[in-house]
Amino acid sequence: MTNLSSARLRPLADSAPSAIIAGFIAMMTGYTSSLVLMFQAGKNAGLSAEQISSWIWALSIGMAICNIGLSLRYRMPITVAWSTPGAALLITSLAGVPYPEAIGAYITCSLLVLICGLTGSFERLVKRLPGSLAAALLAGILFKIGIEIFVAAQHRTGLVLGMFLSYLVLKRLSPRYAVFGALLVGAGLSGMLGLLDFSAFHLQVAHPVWTTPAFSIAATISIAIPLFVVAMTSQNMPGIAVLRADGYNVPASPLISITGLASLLTAPFGCHGINLAAISAAICTGPHAHEDHSKRYTAAVWCGIFYGIAGVFGATLAALFAALPKELVLSIAALALFGSIINGLTQAMSQPKEREAALITFMVTASGLTLFSVGSAFWGIVAGVVTLVILNWRKAA
Repeated sequence: MTNLSSARLRPLADSAPSAIIAGFIAMMTGYTSSLVLMFQAGKNAGLSAEQISSWIWALSIGMAICNIGLSLRYRMPITVAWSTPGAALLITSLAGVPYPEAIGAYITCSLLVLICGLTGSFERLVKRLPGSLAAALLAGILFKIGIEIFVAAQHRTGLVLGMFLSYLVLKRLSPRYAVFGALLVGAGLSGMLGLLDFSAFHLQVAHPVWTTPAFSIAATISIAIPLFVVAMTSQNMPGIAVLRADGYNVPASPLISITGLASLLTAPFGCHGINLAAISAAICTGPHAHEDHSKRYTAAVWCGIFYGIAGVFGATLAALFAALPKELVLSIAALALFGSIINGLTQAMSQPKEREAALITFMVTASGLTLFSVGSAFWGIVAGVVTLVILNWRKAA
């Protein structure tokens, strides 16, 4: 844990153009990955435009405060996000539930997360997880995003190929700006190809809408408990794995506690949960964010700043991201994650006795498997641990 005095903490001086870009890409990746799911869930539940806008505002402001505060506190790139699997879960579970009861379920979920952080139970679980399996978990999560660039090439070959080649050239000449250069090339090609459409974009400030919570057993069972399981297994555990795989040994319990508290305070405004980020975190912790490992915290700080700006104008986010071609967003996110995928796979295979278990963890996680509404990150860890125990049982005995 790093605890530096404010005199030595110089986020502006420590920042670099690459850190600002990484922060922006992390924010953009977080929003584009599941913003549409939230709009779909809100529409299915009959929420008003004001309530959906408040939902985005609450998430964004909570994430901004956590990102900036935690990153400055520990001087590490601590990135938070909402749960994409959680947003997908709400598409079906939110419909038919009175909105005040849904808010009550969000509060119940936040309390469960807060309890895990305060009691240290999550910290103890994470410490028992072998490093190779944590690295394989990280690589499996990021791999699903990384291969999207090649899928996108089927639909926008010229755009993706131009971005990919520019990335390789700049990687050879100036690795620090390879991702930024690819982003500029992608934006330029999108404009030339007529793929940018800002006709539906209108600037509108979001306003928080308070909803007095109500509590019911049905909402607790259908929303709160599944959200809690998804948050801990698909967000918080991979989030810690990302940080530790890149050499940031921050204590897990305070992070879980703070995100649980932030979720609790913003729940009445529509926030379904703020958790540690995994995919967007890897963008801030990787070498593209800053060449100096100790200064990559600034990327997460900038991500938080962009979260705050996006939250203020939350009502216009859907139109803004809809103006960008999907292939551009997928490609730039994939390119930004290449370094983290390499590091994850390298660490996962570093221990000969754990390689097969790490491989199983990677494959199950990357498969996208979902059982009992629980995502592949959890099942990847389960499969890896079972493999490790069986293969080493006789040797341990």
